[in-house]
Amino acid sequence: MQKITQKTLDSIFTFLQNEVSNRGFKQVVIGLSGGIDSAVVTLLCHKALCGNTKALLMPSTSSSKESIEDSILLCESFKIDYAILPIKDFDSLFCNLYKDHTRLSRGNFCSRMRMATLYHIAQMEQRLVIGTSNKTEIMLGYGTIFGDLACAINPIGNLYKTQIYMLAELLEIPRQIIDKAPSADLYDGQTDENELGYSYDEIDPFLESYEKAKGDITKLTQYSKDMTKSLHKRIQNNAFKQNMPMIFRDLKY
Repeated sequence: MQKITQKTLDSIFTFLQNEVSNRGFKQVVIGLSGGIDSAVVTLLCHKALCGNTKALLMPSTSSSKESIEDSILLCESFKIDYAILPIKDFDSLFCNLYKDHTRLSRGNFCSRMRMATLYHIAQMEQRLVIGTSNKTEIMLGYGTIFGDLACAINPIGNLYKTQIYMLAELLEIPRQIIDKAPSADLYDGQTDENELGYSYDEIDPFLESYEKAKGDITKLTQYSKDMTKSLHKRIQNNAFKQNMPMIFRDLKY
């Protein structure tokens, strides 16, 4: 796993400055969940764009108190502009209208309502929406299409989760954000690693090997058969999330 250094950090700053400017924007907006990924992206943007960054805290009815507290801690520690725009009313309405909902369908709905809120603020305030999904999540499809996977640009989409922790240390993210169990906070008690079945320390080396093997799992003999089968299936089943919608173009009349 490649180490993250100050040189990496400087390259990300340059990427953000160039890509935001190339799109004709000066300001950005980010959904801040209280987790390490959004905390890292928020601080990256804040430092790269001379403070022209706004963080939105968008709790649902099931969001933990800790998530809000950690988000506020980050913003106040680094003097980042933020607003709290709850999606609790949308959440409650969804649950009342769709009695047959599951925890997953409700979580996906809330993720999309957060993204709708981000794009509303982006339009009203002439801001660009910045993504917060890391490479591990993207490869595994561990995200909501048109929800948290949506964005204009993404500064961490080519960095594995374990590399995000390296970035967090360099940026001096508050310790309590770094140390807590990763979670999308879509429902009470949810953690990433419980849902994925493996720790990120196990997953990331596998994904790196998987990429080098170009998806040929017969070359991944250093990993257990169960792990290889489970993660390969997840990658294959969710690959569509990384593609733009297919458009019919073969007009021959």
